[in-house]
Amino acid sequence: QVQLVESGGGLVQAGGSLSLSCAASGRTAMGWFRQAPGKEREFVAAISRSGTITSYGDSVKGRFASSRDNTKNTVYLRMNSLKPEDTAVYYCAAGSYSYDERDYSYWGQGTQVTVSS
Repeated sequence: QVQLVESGGGLVQAGGSLSLSCAASGRTAMGWFRQAPGKEREFVAAISRSGTITSYGDSVKGRFASSRDNTKNTVYLRMNSLKPEDTAVYYCAAGSYSYDERDYSYWGQGTQVTVSS
């Protein structure tokens, strides 16, 4: 059982930045997904177990960055130049380096990110 605890969500204005954290009970490749009301869950980012390889969804590429602190088993999602369209519940997921949510076995509780216009 891998337990994930997310933190860092909140309310920011468009153009601002926010950082999310996901503390895991073990070291694993991880992904970030988001889901806005009325929309399908969307791939945001993935990071390899070592942290040396990352992938990003087209809608966030160039604005978001994922990193990790391997000594703490914590993965971060740095969100810059936020847009109202980024408003969603953000989830971290563990167990795969993939853009497909079906490849993940464990999920965090989600954290709300709201970007005002």
